[in-house]
Amino acid sequence: MAYPRKSIFAPHGAVATSHPLAAAAGLAALRRGGNAVDAALATATTLTVVQPPSNDIGGDLFAIVWDGTRLHGLNAAGRSPAGLTREVVRVATGGRAAEPAAALGGAQARGPAMPARGWLPVTVPGAPAGWRDLHDRFGSLPFADLFADAIGYAEHGHPVSAGVAAAWSRGVAGHVGLTGPEYAEFGRVFAPAGRAPRPGEWWRNPDAAGTLRRIAATGAEDFYRGGIAAALDAHAARTGGLLTGDDLARHTSTWVDPVRARYRRHDVWELPPPGQGLAALLALHVLDGTDLAGLPLAERLHRQVEAVKLGFADTHAHVADPDRAPVPVAALLDPGYAAVRRALVTDRAGDPAAGDPERGGTVYLCAADAGGMMVSLIQSTYLAFGSHVVLPGHGFALQNRGLGFRLDPAHPNVVGPAKRPFHTIIPGFLTRDGAPVGPFGVMGGHMQPQGHVQLLSGTLDGGLDPQAALDAPRWYWHAGRTLLVEPELVATAEGRAAVAELRTRGHQVTVADEPALFGYGQAIWRRPEGGYVVGSESRVDGGAGGY
Repeated sequence: MAYPRKSIFAPHGAVATSHPLAAAAGLAALRRGGNAVDAALATATTLTVVQPPSNDIGGDLFAIVWDGTRLHGLNAAGRSPAGLTREVVRVATGGRAAEPAAALGGAQARGPAMPARGWLPVTVPGAPAGWRDLHDRFGSLPFADLFADAIGYAEHGHPVSAGVAAAWSRGVAGHVGLTGPEYAEFGRVFAPAGRAPRPGEWWRNPDAAGTLRRIAATGAEDFYRGGIAAALDAHAARTGGLLTGDDLARHTSTWVDPVRARYRRHDVWELPPPGQGLAALLALHVLDGTDLAGLPLAERLHRQVEAVKLGFADTHAHVADPDRAPVPVAALLDPGYAAVRRALVTDRAGDPAAGDPERGGTVYLCAADAGGMMVSLIQSTYLAFGSHVVLPGHGFALQNRGLGFRLDPAHPNVVGPAKRPFHTIIPGFLTRDGAPVGPFGVMGGHMQPQGHVQLLSGTLDGGLDPQAALDAPRWYWHAGRTLLVEPELVATAEGRAAVAELRTRGHQVTVADEPALFGYGQAIWRRPEGGYVVGSESRVDGGAGGY
């Protein structure tokens, strides 16, 4: 397929995300005099309504904010219930692997894994608190005003877009066979006709409108200590869940300092663990020692893939909740360690193990305003509709982020009480010489760090503008020597020759015409002469706007 969209140029402010209605909500906030955080929150709340297979009120959120002077990071991920232990999981699953390795994404998923659905993988939703905390620190418009579009689309309905309908259909298909009482509400809310909505079909969720109103009116207090919290506590108690009102009341977001890697005289910023942003930084560190722009296509692709493998190997071995287990971030990002890892890249496809440094499914949006504030924000319930547990009368699904835990007792990310699991969702930000270039992200589980690497390489090695960098054919590595590539990569003689050479090097290359595998991204770059240039995903219903 072709992706003919062109970058948008905006003199004052811009918003880009995975759904046009959500992008319009954010742009409207800017035009009402709001700043980039206001725009991001209007977009984020609307996304829970217009793109529910990928994110919901019951999900998590991470963000990076450039305030005009410096970067701030927000980890708004929830923790596991106090009653969740490895023994509870072992007894509940009969000690067997509860989910195929494919669910976790790539090399992380080896051996027994957490179940993907039901109450066991449910962690405290962090998104509502994240919305509040971002607004408390940076917002300018009244908090409740930022929910107007989300509440309106939930109350009065909206026509479902084509890309969302496809993901919705996959999610409803995945619900087949889930018959416990905890799943009873799912069909009423998300498949009222016994199926997913079709493209253009009108869908309403008045229960979610009520929930959003209560969050907006109370600054999310009702979600964690009020009526919504009580309803979650009671529903879990009735249907076998571990989540309690105390777990919700104890939830807090965490402000963190983003971490960085140098690449092509730029600084690439990601959030620290428990997210997988380290995988992108580690891969970029390895690649920064090679002039990719001067290499043939096959060699360029080979080195990118091998660097990503090395980044994932270390990330999956070491990343956990830093409040519960030390993560050697500084040692992993040390240039000397990057040189050691770079030396492992040969002309053959590898299957690397983690190194030993010195110890010491998802929506994305970005927004920028006329004052120079910029936001990179990502939120998710994980997979399609998360746990498939829906709170009766409230219209939202709970995330299944506990799927990111390990069952290996020796692993730092082993399942346990009041812990944040390994997280796949990662916002990114690019600067140069201390000045902002802009926010970027590519959603899609295990694809996310790979998408970050490919987007940045297209920008900094290839000189592409945001839209062209997003539209460039992508590759996706899952595990071992398996490598998937988009059909557009083999549409040219150069691409076909490159794929043939990759196969001779041991890569098991498959052409896959499935856009969802390759992630969906957005980016906003600040222009030196003023204003912004914006790119939004063409593989699905991406939307962007500026003024």
